[in-house]
Amino acid sequence: MDQDEGLTAVDNIVTQFNTYEDFLDSQITTVDLYYLEDESLARQLVELGYRGTGEIVKREDFEARKAAIDIARLAERTQKKALTSAGKELQDNFLKALAMREEDNRNGKVSTVIFIRDKNSHGQEVSGYIDYAHRLKTEDFEVYFTGKRRLLPRPTDMSFYNWDNHIAVCNSSPNYQVLADNPEGLLFKYKRDRKILNVDPKAQPGDNSTRIPIQTELYTHAVLFDHISRRKT
Repeated sequence: MDQDEGLTAVDNIVTQFNTYEDFLDSQITTVDLYYLEDESLARQLVELGYRGTGEIVKREDFEARKAAIDIARLAERTQKKALTSAGKELQDNFLKALAMREEDNRNGKVSTVIFIRDKNSHGQEVSGYIDYAHRLKTEDFEVYFTGKRRLLPRPTDMSFYNWDNHIAVCNSSPNYQVLADNPEGLLFKYKRDRKILNVDPKAQPGDNSTRIPIQTELYTHAVLFDHISRRKT
């Protein structure tokens, strides 16, 4: 039996049994148990190759292949679930723009700050700045990309303002430090490269940052700020 055939045989066994003990038990006959009168001894004899009705597989080979197969399955599931925008027929420019940036925000190549201004479910006008990468990690965006819900700023986002009751909240995120008290207005400092993002529409957004207004039917006003970190990780 060559190496490939050996691996295939082990893989078949590994996928069939949850544990190595389960595999050993499958090799033990009722006759073995009758004469040996000891299940653990019967397992040891199968493991050593003195008993058994099929392929001899060492414990370390079984566990190594089991771990490798589990890792491969997890990676495949993660890859399939990674992009919640994948396969969606998106009509609005805003959702299309988020979909284009989803993968890069998940892997850290780009950090996008989302500005939204619109009315909430109570009819109150709200606005705020959202750390897209952070929201992707803490929330399932399936509901947004399928249109079941609209993405809106929350009091837990980097910046939130309710225009009706004048509630204003600022919070630093895992990616940005909020700089609220300064003459230039609201600023965000990206923690990886310490670059400043200026969200003032009359000012330049800053080094390695781009401001992209979005024409959308979903919101009164929507803008994306893309920041590319130059710091090596």
